[in-house]
Amino acid sequence: MFRHLLVFLLIIVSFCVLASRLADVLATDAVLNKVNSVYGDAGLNRVKQWLALVNQSGSDNEWNQLNKVNTFFNKQIRYQNDLPLWGKNDYWASPVEMLGVGSGDCEDYAIGKFFTLLSLGVPEEKMRLMYVRQLTVNEPHMVLIYFEQPNSIPLVLDNFDPRIKSADKRRDLKPIYSFNGQGLWMAKAKGLGKKVENSRGNSAWDSLTQRIENGEMNTIDKVNSKGPDYAKL
Repeated sequence: MFRHLLVFLLIIVSFCVLASRLADVLATDAVLNKVNSVYGDAGLNRVKQWLALVNQSGSDNEWNQLNKVNTFFNKQIRYQNDLPLWGKNDYWASPVEMLGVGSGDCEDYAIGKFFTLLSLGVPEEKMRLMYVRQLTVNEPHMVLIYFEQPNSIPLVLDNFDPRIKSADKRRDLKPIYSFNGQGLWMAKAKGLGKKVENSRGNSAWDSLTQRIENGEMNTIDKVNSKGPDYAKL
């Protein structure tokens, strides 16, 4: 569990760097043509809708941005576990890969929402990814939480319950810990807790960021689950 925590911490650090420029990088003919060749018309349409959302929502207030981004991913992405989807027990899909195949697990939803809101200008310090236990199904789960003010009760952006609610209204979630690129918090009430220092150096995240920067897109044979087969730009 702690190894996975470090991986996600590194994801957020790198996404903070990439968020300001990746939407522009993706909106090129070369990238969009490759998305079309790898994922087909449906995948290309989802990526184009995502880019349009980013381009059209930058001037919205944060409440509208939260709702648009939460609704977009909850409607566009079908929930599926990593093993049947990617042929691995744990796979950190890039936003393009998730949108391309139209599926992802709870971590992919949360990361996609976090990444998109960062690119829209929502300050990183207002957001954390939070590991929770979903008490309805008694399983580990991940959500994105947003703080309007540093000490306010956070709002929860979730794929299990698509409605944005304050954390005190989500009695079905038991917080475990939360984190963003600025640090890690062991979760207490309202998603707050003691900050823990960041750690660095994980090959899983290095692989993901390299795939993003190289324009690689997973074209896994989902039927035979043989593992990822990457197409490069």
